Amino acid sequence: MTRLAIAGVVAWSLASAPPSIELSVQSRTPRPGELVVLSIALSEPADHVKVHAFDRDLPAFPVGDRAWRALVGIDLDVRPGTYPVAVAAGPAKASYDLVVRPRVFRTRRLTVNEAFVTPPAAEQARIEEEATLLATIWQSPAGERLWTGEFVRPVPGVANSAFGTRSVFNGKPRNAHGGADFLSPGGTPIQAPNAGRIAVARALYFSGNTVVIDHGLGLFSMLAHLSTIDVHEGDLVTAGEVVGQVGATGRVTGPHLHWAVRANGARVDPLSLLELLGAPDPSKKRP
Repeated sequence: MTRLAIAGVVAWSLASAPPSIELSVQSRTPRPGELVVLSIALSEPADHVKVHAFDRDLPAFPVGDRAWRALVGIDLDVRPGTYPVAVAAGPAKASYDLVVRPRVFRTRRLTVNEAFVTPPAAEQARIEEEATLLATIWQSPAGERLWTGEFVRPVPGVANSAFGTRSVFNGKPRNAHGGADFLSPGGTPIQAPNAGRIAVARALYFSGNTVVIDHGLGLFSMLAHLSTIDVHEGDLVTAGEVVGQVGATGRVTGPHLHWAVRANGARVDPLSLLELLGAPDPSKKRP
């Protein structure tokens, strides 16, 4: 009888323990333009996990038994400071103070066709339509995760992480560089960084022949300045599938691949994505 009574007390004690959440983060350095991977460990299973950061709700996805993950993008215009990240799973709640450190972006001066610096009036309607198209796509991602496994480099060329560089074209300041340039010769096959749905496969005024891949849950890849496009809008692609070839279309000074990544609206460095969720870089020497 005593043994049963003790067992009953233990069972009651365990049942009364409130559900809890443990958080951990991974990033190269929490600075503007970086991706943060938020890992969420639950003490009890949950059907849904809510994540809120930078004044927006972020999707979370399961990665194992009682384990979830969310991708938190720090946009390149975010000011240094402390930003709360809130997580909830049913009655369980947790928070994390994400400290964003300062980052100084360099300036580059380029000479390009003047029509890409001060577009002719006849092109304004097209430019506005394309800006609206992209804004609509960023705001309406696939509701499920389409990517699987590790992200891959779209081309084998050297990645020049010019992300966030403040560009001056023909002596005129323009928007910050929202991607990374890969120095690859024209005609080099371009691989899809991961699985997803083709949201854009067409020529755009500034980025030339452009492919946008919706990886799902707010994650997008934009591949720009292609010479040829080998996919169509609405196609489903897998990681490593060829979507086009490197070119020099749009506002460029020569052949290269421009890869830009959006994570729930935040512009983040693609090299950050590769560092955290990608396959090892074959160009880096191993000890």
